[in-house]
Amino acid sequence: MMMPVMTELSNPNSVGIDQRSTLEIVQIMNAEDMTVAQSVQRALPAVTAAIDAIVERLQRGGRLIYVGAGTSGRLAVLDAAECVPTFGTPPELVIGVIAGGERAMTQAVEGAEDDLHAGEHDILAHAVADRDVVVGAAASGRTPYVLGALQAARHRSALTIAISCNIPAPILELAAIGIAVPVGAEVIAGSTRLKAGTAQKMIFNMLSTGAMIRLGKVYDNLMVDVRVTNHKLAERARGLVMHIAQVDENEAARLLALCDQQVKPAVVVARLGVTPQTALELLAAADGFLRRVIEPD
Repeated sequence: MMMPVMTELSNPNSVGIDQRSTLEIVQIMNAEDMTVAQSVQRALPAVTAAIDAIVERLQRGGRLIYVGAGTSGRLAVLDAAECVPTFGTPPELVIGVIAGGERAMTQAVEGAEDDLHAGEHDILAHAVADRDVVVGAAASGRTPYVLGALQAARHRSALTIAISCNIPAPILELAAIGIAVPVGAEVIAGSTRLKAGTAQKMIFNMLSTGAMIRLGKVYDNLMVDVRVTNHKLAERARGLVMHIAQVDENEAARLLALCDQQVKPAVVVARLGVTPQTALELLAAADGFLRRVIEPD
């Protein structure tokens, strides 16, 4: 007999919510949301293992590939897309794959999540190999599309990680590293864009941010690999150079112009008095870690 999916059950704490005042509705939702972080906290050992494994594969030239359907897929695509401007990663390094393709980002694609073979196909279409990491996320823990993707990834010797908001769950059993975040019944039964979506977003945040910190994309708590693509990010880059190199705004702008709008080499030029090319070489020798260059042991 199939085990019940907790996120599909009625939540006793929100029974009669349609008869409550607006304030009472948001108080109920807020109280339920407070339990999500506690569930994620219990999963931190698994999240830690996942980050360490992701870093090892990325250092070998692999990619991080998120896979999901519905809300899980949309969150996967969101986190992957945010890595480019935040950490200056190439778009092909962190990839989000959603059941039903690009159309599914804004529309429900009928039957997409139930297609196990589509999950397999999408993994093969991305030429997944043994250096890659495939993270499958599903609130129920049993979405066929995600199961198919994880199965195909395993067959190609990729590292597999699963995020499930229900336990026990087939995707947890299938993956090399399982991250279980049982959040219980939703405020609106089955609406997994709520607590389950919040839990998955928190974990995606940790996986990508933790990995990028470990890969030298962050100095102190600053996004020093930010890619300057708009006015706001240009201001941020200048502020970073001003803060780390202790220079004024005009000098920060000059340094960034010399270094193709890249924060880390601009800081190295300022702190060490070297040329932009030498700064790039020093950073490459330090695997991109700014601290190793400007604060050597």
